[in-house]
Amino acid sequence: MEKIMKPKISVIVPVYNGEAFIHRCLDSLIYQTMEEIEIIVVDNKSTDRSWEILKEYQCHFPEKVRIFMLDKHSDGPGAGRNLGLKYAQADYIGFADIDDFFEYNAFEL
Repeated sequence: MEKIMKPKISVIVPVYNGEAFIHRCLDSLIYQTMEEIEIIVVDNKSTDRSWEILKEYQCHFPEKVRIFMLDKHSDGPGAGRNLGLKYAQADYIGFADIDDFFEYNAFEL
């Protein structure tokens, strides 16, 4: 039986209409050299294909990517970050915007 490890860091990413940026951002997080990472993505009622793309990532990387949708649209990323904090399981928290990307060893360093 494979041992499930608690993530060392939870990275919370709020999204609103980030279809153009999702792949670059999430790929840079998923393929980090630090394997004990969870990525919590919170969609702010996007009107583009963001939610569909996020569901694909969660399906392909269920051990790393968790997605949530806000109940109602809110202005700014704060509501998404706050919801992500409720679900974060790690002792350390990181924040990213959907148009951010990271070097693949950023969180290990």
